[in-house]
Amino acid sequence: MESVAQPLGFLKVISHEVRWHMLTLLAHSDYKVQELVSLLEHPQNLVSYHLKQLRDIKLVQERRSTADARDIYYRLDLEQLKTYYLQIGQTLHPILVDTSAHPMAVENETPARILFVCTENSARSQMAEGILRHLGGGWVKVTSAGIQPSRVHPNAIRVLAAMGIDISQQRSKHLDVFQDHAFDYFITVCDRARETCPAFPNIANIIHWSLPDPAAVEDHDNAQYQAFEDIAQQLFVRTQHLLTSIAYTKEVVQ
Repeated sequence: MESVAQPLGFLKVISHEVRWHMLTLLAHSDYKVQELVSLLEHPQNLVSYHLKQLRDIKLVQERRSTADARDIYYRLDLEQLKTYYLQIGQTLHPILVDTSAHPMAVENETPARILFVCTENSARSQMAEGILRHLGGGWVKVTSAGIQPSRVHPNAIRVLAAMGIDISQQRSKHLDVFQDHAFDYFITVCDRARETCPAFPNIANIIHWSLPDPAAVEDHDNAQYQAFEDIAQQLFVRTQHLLTSIAYTKEVVQ
């Protein structure tokens, strides 16, 4: 019965109306608790209670904001959600866990236009741009920018090179360059950028990924390089899920 109890417990947790709504929001973007309170239209104590239920089963993770340490960002752990989902399918019938099918863009389809933004456009946004371009190919048109652009961090180049992705030709760019450009997805990967960047009109998908700055890690005993590796892995997972979401949206529209 243990094999049944775990997925059943998961279903009981997520089947609550408030928690389900919360998951649909966090599947789109990372949010602070005050933002969830506003979006869910429930008092903060109730929202905090339901967040705890999701954190207890490790479905939701939290991270203190680097823009304002008093704030905490909450994110949905999509890999954990996938694990639970596959466990449920395996419990019911093996045919339900066939993940071989993956939606692909049709030939000559207009690529999705995506802009990644962080403060200096040196690490997180540059890596996100390189990884998504590598995974998406002609399916996406991706770039990145910063509020205070500097230069591409050497460790960003080194870490992605080890993954077989070359971003050595990418350059830091100011966000103002793209004010008149059209994008389908506007994704901030830095808490400070999210708090301070100007609004871009007519963008349907404004998303935040709350990620720590690997360049802020002190460079001793290879700690900074390892921080870049960790961020690269997180971005790899997130961009894979983003591509799946984009493909699914395109299929539904068609």
